[in-house]
Amino acid sequence: QVQLVESGGGLVQPGGSLRLSCAASGSNFSIYAMGWYRQAPGKQRELVEGITSGSSTKYADSVKGRFTISSDNAKKTVSLQMNSLKPEDTAVYYCTRGLPPRSWGQGTQVTVSS
Repeated sequence: QVQLVESGGGLVQPGGSLRLSCAASGSNFSIYAMGWYRQAPGKQRELVEGITSGSSTKYADSVKGRFTISSDNAKKTVSLQMNSLKPEDTAVYYCTRGLPPRSWGQGTQVTVSS
C-alpha cells in the first residue's frame, strides 16, 4: 500500500509562488505516472498536472506556463512549482499515483489571497 504525503501548501498573495512536494512510500516509484489534482470549494476535482514514467507531462490549460511538475526517482518525490498564483488557484491540492489516479494523498491547502 503506497502512502503519499504532501507538503508545501499555505497562504500566498496573488502573483506569488509556492512549491508543493509529495513523498511516496513503497517500491517501483519510477514506473508509475504521478500527478497533482486540486479541488476548490463547490467544484469537482480536476487534474492540474501529471507526469508519466517517460517524463511526458499533461496539464490543465488554466496553469499552462505557470505551473511545472517534476519528479525525482531517487528520492521518490514529485513536486509542483506554482508561479504567478491567482485567487482561482485556491484549492486543496492532492498528490496522486497513476493517471488516472489509483492512490491519493491527504491533500494540502493552497490559498491565494491578498
